[in-house]
Amino acid sequence: MSFKFFDKLSQDFSELLNDKKDYNVIIEVDKEENKKSFTAHSVVLRHRSSYFDKELENATTNENHIKTIIKPNISVQIFEIILKYIYGGIVDIENTDTKTVYELMVNADELELNELSKKIENYLIESKASWLRTNFFPIYHSIFDSNEFKGLKSYYNDIIAKHPNLIFESRDFASLQETALISILKRDDLKVEEIKIWDYVIKWGISQNHTLPTNLEEWSKENFQTLRITLQQCLPLIRYFYIPGEYIWEKIRPYRQILEEQLWDDLTQYFMFPDKPVKSLVLPKRIFSTSELVKENGLLSTITSKKATPESVPKSNESLPAITSNKRARTNTFIMN
Repeated sequence: MSFKFFDKLSQDFSELLNDKKDYNVIIEVDKEENKKSFTAHSVVLRHRSSYFDKELENATTNENHIKTIIKPNISVQIFEIILKYIYGGIVDIENTDTKTVYELMVNADELELNELSKKIENYLIESKASWLRTNFFPIYHSIFDSNEFKGLKSYYNDIIAKHPNLIFESRDFASLQETALISILKRDDLKVEEIKIWDYVIKWGISQNHTLPTNLEEWSKENFQTLRITLQQCLPLIRYFYIPGEYIWEKIRPYRQILEEQLWDDLTQYFMFPDKPVKSLVLPKRIFSTSELVKENGLLSTITSKKATPESVPKSNESLPAITSNKRARTNTFIMN
């Protein structure tokens, strides 16, 4: 028989935060007028956080045998929550706004408090889906290049694949990072017509170069070269051979100067002689059906509601067109025991 007294243990350790007798660490957080110093105990910090273990190893001790750690990027409010977690294993976010909860997750990850960070990440996905959708761009930007937050990345990738118009039609679309746009364009399950993807890519490229004339007829060779350089990583990811011929002529031909000469020749050849092999790389057709696009348009007005979640994407059984290429493609209180 064993007895566990975690509640009392948590309470006793939490009271250490108010003990000013034996502390040997001072942690300064926040900036300027909001700056505040917290006292702590190195033995607790070292065993609860590998980040603090490394920081304390490198910190110098003053004449009073106290080490100081400075974290100006963490707010007082968030660090108070973090300290209570470190000492007592309890996190109360009942009356905390969602933006602060998100920042808590980011700061917990920075301090290598993985248990807390993952718990908050799951909480946001399960309970704050509407807020996550509303703040797609700033959050996606901040987590895209991180090796962490795999749950959030999966959540956002699901939205991108199933409801891409939420991103492409957003007024913040121009602010999307190039690496993020490339990642989206690589998806085989992107549920949007290929010619629209072309339109969005051109729109994004032009938005990155504010000196380009608004009237395409006024563009010089240098203007086209500017756009070509901007989109050099994006253009190869468009599935040109699945765009209807009339759109190739109407929408792509005016920008043919930004395409590789071989690609334009192959497109022209394909729509004249579809059975003749082409030299350009032919990417596979994206997996969706026309009926899904109709359904998607109907969903756009509803998925921003509080309880809405991305719908599943049926797999298309359509076979690829016969294009031959010489190349191949590739509660709000958490108790942590």
